[in-house]
Amino acid sequence: MGPEKLITKVLRVCYSLAWGGFAGRRIGKLSRVRGYASDALGENEKVNPARKRWILGGGAAALVAVLVAAVLLLNGGSTPEAVSAEGGSVASAKPVPGPTEIATTFLKSFSDNQVSGAATVTDDVAAATAALTDTRTSLKQAKLVATLARLAPAAGDATKTTGTFTMTWTFSASEAWTYDNTMELVRTGQNWQVHWTPALVNPRLEAGQRLAVGIVSDQPAVVDRDGKPLVTGSFQAAEGNPAPLLQSGLRKVAQEQGTAAGSSFSIVRLDAAGKQLDVLFGKQGTEAKPLTSSLSVKTQAAAQAAVDGAKGSAMIVAISTSTGDILAVAQNAAAGDTPKALSGQYAPGSTFKIVTAAAAMQQSGVTADTVLECPGSAQIGLRTIKNAGFEKPPLPLHSAFAASCNTTFAQLASDLSPTGLKQAADQFGLNADFDIPGISTEAGKVGADGSKTEQVEDGIGQGTVQVSPFGAALMAATAASGKTITPKLWHGIATTVTTKYSAPPAGITSSLRKMMAEVVSSGTATALRGSGNVAGKTGTAQFSDSDLSKANGWFVGYKGDVAFAVLLEGSNSSTPALPVTAKFLAGL
Repeated sequence: MGPEKLITKVLRVCYSLAWGGFAGRRIGKLSRVRGYASDALGENEKVNPARKRWILGGGAAALVAVLVAAVLLLNGGSTPEAVSAEGGSVASAKPVPGPTEIATTFLKSFSDNQVSGAATVTDDVAAATAALTDTRTSLKQAKLVATLARLAPAAGDATKTTGTFTMTWTFSASEAWTYDNTMELVRTGQNWQVHWTPALVNPRLEAGQRLAVGIVSDQPAVVDRDGKPLVTGSFQAAEGNPAPLLQSGLRKVAQEQGTAAGSSFSIVRLDAAGKQLDVLFGKQGTEAKPLTSSLSVKTQAAAQAAVDGAKGSAMIVAISTSTGDILAVAQNAAAGDTPKALSGQYAPGSTFKIVTAAAAMQQSGVTADTVLECPGSAQIGLRTIKNAGFEKPPLPLHSAFAASCNTTFAQLASDLSPTGLKQAADQFGLNADFDIPGISTEAGKVGADGSKTEQVEDGIGQGTVQVSPFGAALMAATAASGKTITPKLWHGIATTVTTKYSAPPAGITSSLRKMMAEVVSSGTATALRGSGNVAGKTGTAQFSDSDLSKANGWFVGYKGDVAFAVLLEGSNSSTPALPVTAKFLAGL
């Protein structure tokens, strides 16, 4: 028989008993009552009135008890809802989480990297959120398991209790860091909270301190190509902050590689200034081999000094022509903190004549010695092209290049196919793409021309073509070496080439090198003749359609094994770029 049927039957019996007793009292059928009393007390025992009242009262109490039990059974054993004075039900209050539940929530949320969940159950949400987020970010390679070991019982009126827990950070199959810790929970009103302190992360941590992955060594984490420090063992910039624009990328790669190196890394305690205080996990004193960057502290210092002395925004990128090593990336304060030197896109101006000359020599049958026209102004299609205040009689291509004759190169560009300039730009890496650990680069954007007007403008670097200083340095390195260049920031960590390119034929780059040398010896960059055996190309690129006097100034070239690009934003001429270039080269 089911519980509901059983209860129903019991209630019916109780009802009958109650009603019978009620009716007996109402109509005076005392004999029935006496009969019940006799059954209860014995056949021959006489019941006095007081005893009768006791029996009837007990029966009523028993009836109430049966009814309550029935209601409990029908409600699954739970206490029925309270009834309000108006007759409506009042829902039971939700239980307030106790200290054990709060402590468990904190530890599980921290383990699952649910920082907000852990911080919410503390008494200082903002401080807990910042510290827990920083810890999980710094130790992101590790898996955390935090387990409550014991929590002291809290009496009913207690406002504090303490507990112990264990934390295990697992870095690899053979590297795990386990330690015991304590926590305090406090109660405000009815609510329990974890009392926040940095020591909840690690018992050694004090206010303002944090955990970080650090090289277990006094040796630097990253050195340049000559072994000079770039990043310290605590992942801070080396003294003098070499390569400030690249510090975050260098540090990121060092942390990633350090963590992957197993015993060559440690967990360290840092103060508020980032200074390493001690090693909390790892082998103190183990010699960890630092990562070697392609950068040259000497070249970087020369580049930084040159741009810092420039008026307005200035940037320099230098690349080794023999190895593709990125030697320096520098910007001054006026250029801002965003690494525009690596990925900013600018019209290249006449520096793009390197590409246009290569395209014409390969596709139009001209050579460096082919004599061409160089009028002061020329109507080419729908576009009127002018030189910078000069005109020349017919002259060889190499001389037109040295003088930066716009009318000559605009005509050469107009004679190409719609894809002619793009094909040549591809050969200098301007459409190539590289995945270089620690930095993000974009060499340029040179597409097929949609019209002859676009070809004319692009031919002098003033149309739709775009190049970054990084791309311009890559172009110069390709011309100088005569080979495809794969730019690198590391020795031992490869660059992934996502979009390949192939350098122009050797005969083309050989001619270009002679033409670029003539720019310095007798062309637009004679101001650099005192800087040694320098070759390159000047460029002035307008960037405002409403004010054609506003322009950026370029010099792109090489000296020995160092190819480079110098860009001054808003200089309105390439002339100011030349003393910046000279200062850079003097620093080498």
